Amino acid sequence: MRPSLSAFLSGLVFAIGLGLAGMTDPANVLGFLDVAGDWDYRLAFVMGGAIAVHAALRRLIHQRARPLFAATFPTFSASKPDAKLLAGSALFGVGWGLGGYCPGPALTSLATGAVPLLVFVPAMFAGFYLAQVLQARGSRGATRAEVPRAGAAPAP
Repeated sequence: MRPSLSAFLSGLVFAIGLGLAGMTDPANVLGFLDVAGDWDYRLAFVMGGAIAVHAALRRLIHQRARPLFAATFPTFSASKPDAKLLAGSALFGVGWGLGGYCPGPALTSLATGAVPLLVFVPAMFAGFYLAQVLQARGSRGATRAEVPRAGAAPAP
């Protein structure tokens, strides 16, 4: 199976799961976030089910010599939470709480043509773009500060 077909089928299964679990309805998500009011616990079971599937399959997948569609498994450097991670997490949470959607359910629900989604999804992509622009500016600034200019005296 080609990687693009595998990604499409994975996304399709994810979208069907979101729909069956009722997570494409922002009222369900907002009900889960309303712990002080009429709390809707069903999203906890959706998340728990996803964690259980991941926990069961991760060990089996990592017993393979390599992934199906890549030369090696990705490696991630262990790092401590920083200001960018905390700010991004806070923005994600605020957006999720205000809109009732996170990216997966928003894209899945876009097919309904609901007006709030026609506003939310473009705003979400604008946020993705803005984050990339700000990250690129930050990394260029760090690169300039670290790399001495030609003819400049070395830093003490």
